[in-house]
Amino acid sequence: MKKMKELFLSSSKEMKNLKCITLLSMLGAVSIILGYLTFMPSQTIKVTFNFLPNEFVYYLFGPVTGAFFGAAMDILTYILRPTGPFFYGFTISAILNGLLYGMILYKRPVSFKRILAANVIQMFTINLLLNTYWLSMLYGNAFMILLPARAVKAAIMLPVESVMLYTLIRAVESSGVLSMFHLNSKERNK
Repeated sequence: MKKMKELFLSSSKEMKNLKCITLLSMLGAVSIILGYLTFMPSQTIKVTFNFLPNEFVYYLFGPVTGAFFGAAMDILTYILRPTGPFFYGFTISAILNGLLYGMILYKRPVSFKRILAANVIQMFTINLLLNTYWLSMLYGNAFMILLPARAVKAAIMLPVESVMLYTLIRAVESSGVLSMFHLNSKERNK
């Protein structure tokens, strides 16, 4: 419990760092641009790649910053490019995504297993269960009618998203680009 409290405190301190805010803004812009590359085969199934910068933020800055970022991106994306009616439930899901990925990935060693585990939990609990419930409320369709097609989409996207996020994190870490944005570990933990 103490480690979780420290994790949340450390993540909340990230938002006080100007370099963090700058990187959040840049990744937010990338997320919005990638949001334009959306494929919607139906009203209840959407395939997009803006998960990549979002999950990268959750990995870099943790659950508190991730929750705020997720909510902000959900609202901004809707304002700039609505793909249906606004529904508060998806904002709640975006907040939960930030919390979940932040708790699993933030300040932890990067491994494909850890990323896959985070994606499995997110896909099942938030994407399949919660978001399908929101869609059934929004469009008046039965939950069980929406679930099979969304489950197929999730099964296809799970390995794709996991490999893409793992590759992105490894590539960015090995490039040394993050050293421009992160303080050394002693300063970050103050």
